[in-house]
Amino acid sequence: MHRPSVPGDLGDPPDLWVRAATLAMLAAVGIDGDEYELSEDRLRCDNAGGSYWWRLTLHGEGRAVFCGQDADGSHGHLREEPVDFLAGGPDWLPLAELRAEQHKGLLGYAYWWEGGAWHRAPYPEDLADDGLELSAGWVIADEEVTEQLWEAVEGGRNAGEAVAAFLGRARARTVDAKAVAALLGAFSPAEPPKPQEVATALEFATRAALTA
Repeated sequence: MHRPSVPGDLGDPPDLWVRAATLAMLAAVGIDGDEYELSEDRLRCDNAGGSYWWRLTLHGEGRAVFCGQDADGSHGHLREEPVDFLAGGPDWLPLAELRAEQHKGLLGYAYWWEGGAWHRAPYPEDLADDGLELSAGWVIADEEVTEQLWEAVEGGRNAGEAVAAFLGRARARTVDAKAVAALLGAFSPAEPPKPQEVATALEFATRAALTA
């Protein structure tokens, strides 16, 4: 991934949604330690330690926004003349919310999907980083989801393969209880996942539209 990031670093919105929703689903049963909030076409993550946050919102056919900030990696808002992350943005952006966050210094990057591609405001040539990679490196590829879960993956058995298989099911919207159990089981090979954990994860997957 480039530093600072460029629009081409991000995957398509459906791919981002599947990866983000999978991370959030695992957090619902304690495998990912971050805090997530899901509501219809909106998914937000807040790092438990306050190191970063990000939000993915889908705005109808062919439109999406991905924004956030990393406490250590985002530099644009700290400049003497802060970067205007909304410069050149289309009118359909949730500008009231984004401007309020930018005014408070909470925004480190903002990307919007329109016309089949991601876009962002122009950056100064000397901007070192916008923090996208540090806060949400999984936006670049499915493999980075496993990297995000590295602590849990190290304690599992073939967890990386299980994540890849689950992402495929999620992308096809065919997640079911068996797929959830297989994924959770890969992180705790010593014993099968508890029925309540499977039910909780499946309920989240259903709300995130990963099921049929």
